[in-house]
Amino acid sequence: MENSVAHSFSGVAKTLLIYFLLIASLLLLPLTSSCTSSTTESPTPTSSLSPATSGSCPELIFSDPEFAFELRRTLSATYSGEADLGECLYTASRITDGDFESWYREWYATAEHFKNAGDQSLTKGHNVSARDSYYRASTYYRTAEFFLHGNPSDPRILETWGKSRDMFVAAANLDTTPFEVLSVPYMSTTLPAYFYSFDKSGKSRPLLIVQTGFDGCQEELHPYVKEGIKRGYNVLTFEGPGQGAVIRLQHIPFRPDWENVVSPVIDYVISRPDVNPDRIALWGISLGGYLAPRAAAYEPRISAVIADGATYDIGLNLLHGIQQAGGPMATMTRDEFKAYLLTNPAEFNNIIKSEMNASTKSRWLNEHGMFVFDASSPALFWAKWMDFTLEGSAERIQCPVLVSYSETDSFDPTGVQAHMLYDHLTSEKELMSFSEEYEAGYHCQMGAWAQSFTTKFDWLYESMK
Repeated sequence: MENSVAHSFSGVAKTLLIYFLLIASLLLLPLTSSCTSSTTESPTPTSSLSPATSGSCPELIFSDPEFAFELRRTLSATYSGEADLGECLYTASRITDGDFESWYREWYATAEHFKNAGDQSLTKGHNVSARDSYYRASTYYRTAEFFLHGNPSDPRILETWGKSRDMFVAAANLDTTPFEVLSVPYMSTTLPAYFYSFDKSGKSRPLLIVQTGFDGCQEELHPYVKEGIKRGYNVLTFEGPGQGAVIRLQHIPFRPDWENVVSPVIDYVISRPDVNPDRIALWGISLGGYLAPRAAAYEPRISAVIADGATYDIGLNLLHGIQQAGGPMATMTRDEFKAYLLTNPAEFNNIIKSEMNASTKSRWLNEHGMFVFDASSPALFWAKWMDFTLEGSAERIQCPVLVSYSETDSFDPTGVQAHMLYDHLTSEKELMSFSEEYEAGYHCQMGAWAQSFTTKFDWLYESMK
């Protein structure tokens, strides 16, 4: 079978494959701009086969849409006081558009500045000022590290990510919310987690578990935590395989059967007297919009799920791209395409690498994908990612599910994946969309968290009564 599949990728199929990959990169990028730009991405001109785009975006300093969105992502932290507008805009103004090294250098410099400011405040006993500076430094270190994953052995990854984590823990320990650093048993190792308590009473309360997705760290989830604490929840965040400390320190890559990650977390939390075991909600963000419902399908102790950036089947997206391209690839099955990818074909990898040279978006997606899946090539990364499907699993979910998407999010521009998940659910469910109005159309409503948090937490309250 592999020989016949490989043959189908020869000749004119190369052009079709490039087209497919461009479509896939638009559909699958977990965190990206919700709009496109007529400006060529820098520093390398976009492929001549790229689909034509138009519009006034991106904005916010950069002409490169990926840099513009990541700036927006960092600016979102201003909502919870973990970044500041002027600091972000001034840092961005120093960055060379599309240059990963420039991005790292300038955000790192800003992070160092506010780490030092926090140290000075702490020395003088100004704990609130130190806390606030440390939260912002943590955000800026995390932003600096974002584009470094093309070389997994780059020592700056661990150094910069480690400083982001350490600054966050230092800030949280100075905060008024009771805070614990945890190691949750998982197989033969542990998963890092943070537990935040509404108060020090030890009273049993509903628990909100918040988890990130393809490229996040649990420190970035703190704005969600603060909103949960406001509403009377205890909150736990954690990192699983492929995420945060687990991929950077333990080198454990992503796995599609996420129930085997969440169940040990549930085992831990129900042992705590301050957790009501009958009221445990799971909120998954970005790729967590697949991971959370996947876990809930096989974990009946979850009382409610928020699929925030809902995803039903990544492999199906890839197959649809092939079918739209037409030609000899259009009749390929999932198994045939995956079998081809697992041969690690040089032809496929060369095409991907060519597109990576032409597009910041494609470069980051594939570099980070290889990093978090422990894959030595783009083909092997895509092969592993195809296993992320809720086919045959979504129907097993028994608890209420909120299926959320943004209408102009290039991850799922018209909510196709979200609607697929919604249609396959048999439990109580709600479909929630966010429009461009008041800037809520970006992925996971980056930059519009007031709207996002208000509506989702209201749904959670009604579902957890």
